[in-house]
Amino acid sequence: MMFKPTHLLRHLLALMLAASATWAGAQDFPNRPIRLVVPYGPGGVTDINARTLATRLGEILGQSVVVDNRAGGASIVGSDAVAKAKPDGYTLLLTSTALAANHILFKKIPYDPVKDLMPVSFVSTVPTVLVVHNNVPAQNLKDLVQLARSKPETMNYGSAGNGSGNHLTTEVFLNTTGLKVQHIPYKGGGAVMADLVAGQVTFVFAVLPTALPFITSGKLRALGVSSAQRNPALPDVATVAESGYPGFNVAEWVGVFAPVGTPAPIIEKLNTAINQTLKHPDVVARFKSLGAEIVGGPPSVLDTYFRSEVSKWTRLAEQVKFEAAD
Repeated sequence: MMFKPTHLLRHLLALMLAASATWAGAQDFPNRPIRLVVPYGPGGVTDINARTLATRLGEILGQSVVVDNRAGGASIVGSDAVAKAKPDGYTLLLTSTALAANHILFKKIPYDPVKDLMPVSFVSTVPTVLVVHNNVPAQNLKDLVQLARSKPETMNYGSAGNGSGNHLTTEVFLNTTGLKVQHIPYKGGGAVMADLVAGQVTFVFAVLPTALPFITSGKLRALGVSSAQRNPALPDVATVAESGYPGFNVAEWVGVFAPVGTPAPIIEKLNTAINQTLKHPDVVARFKSLGAEIVGGPPSVLDTYFRSEVSKWTRLAEQVKFEAAD
């Protein structure tokens, strides 16, 4: 298509005005509260990460950051709300492993996590720990496996919902051990932990920040850590790999995303503020006490990791028979 000189000038002027408006908007950003959507109920790892960040992040940005729990549909409800939100930086998604894995668990998802969301900042990686109620007579992971084999299909495990990190980790564990255990999905990490503490669930591969208070108080017993190395918060708890399953290494991650199309200067400003927050002594101490590892870095770090996670779960679905829901 050929532009006449006058049309070309108008086109260039329109582009310059649009770029100027974007830059002006970025300089003024934020001028009202930011909504940080957590696609799970209160009490889970994403909620803990969000609330650890929100106050300090708000102080740095000069506007309040409001945590908005949008539970439902294995994190799909909250994620979809952000994917379809106005790309202006005022609606963000703080989510975890499910964003990269839901495509292997659900036949239809109303958004494309790679095309409709863009990375803002990696937050943390979080190991999971297999925990049981004290009425379960297993003192270590080998005991639990033997118990499950002696009572096939009578044991159950809980998760924060289909597609949650503890659901996926447990399915990998069951595939590795050959066990058959009933899955009971809940609407968030807080709900599943409440029933585990009440003795209604046999075991949960719980994220360490959620499980640690119950372990240290003696309400739950830790049998194995899912990461490749033992966690400093639980130095006496063996890894799954050490317990007879070499190579087992699964950790949950947490990151912040924005709707695609959010202007680059706004993404940069948010990323800078989040990284400053992650370096604050109080935030560092809080994450350390929970056994979580702070990552941070530019958006490209989360982008590369997220794409590798999507590929990993796609490959894993070829080995583990995840049942896809409508």
